[in-house]
Amino acid sequence: MRLWPLTLITATACLLVACNTPRPPEGVKVVNNFNAARYTGVWYEIARLDNRFERGLINVTAEYGMRKDGAISVTNRGQDKASGRWKASNGVARFTGSPQQAALKVSFFGPFYGGYNIIALDEEYRHALVCGPNRDYLWLLSRQPTLPESVKQAWLKQAAAAGFPVQRLIWVDQADNLRRLNGR
Repeated sequence: MRLWPLTLITATACLLVACNTPRPPEGVKVVNNFNAARYTGVWYEIARLDNRFERGLINVTAEYGMRKDGAISVTNRGQDKASGRWKASNGVARFTGSPQQAALKVSFFGPFYGGYNIIALDEEYRHALVCGPNRDYLWLLSRQPTLPESVKQAWLKQAAAAGFPVQRLIWVDQADNLRRLNGR
């Protein structure tokens, strides 16, 4: 019976750590003068560092929308390459500070949040480089299922200079999305 208070304290501490506001990795800066309304809409995942919640997925997209409470709705979709089945996850993203800074926390599971930090974004909001709270999470996103080579090289150079293992990026198959957009 004496273990119960220790278990409660440990569980409470773990919950507080898990719900702590995610920050970008040390030395990585987020985009300033961010406009969340311009960021809404569909983004295609061009490349990612492998992670358990997207493992084996192709034709991956993320769709963002503004909510009345100032948060951002998130719908991630992807097709399991092995089975062909589509998977979707709905979540919510909230700013960790000023809405003019592209530092957010996103949750797909109740009070548990992960970092979503936009570290590069072109002026037209067509291409984005996003990381999590550490260098194990990195995504290259585009409004189209392809990314211009010049943007790809610039984002890779920036990510490598920030210490991300760009050689481990997985380049996402977007063939079905390309066919769909081209009417084939």
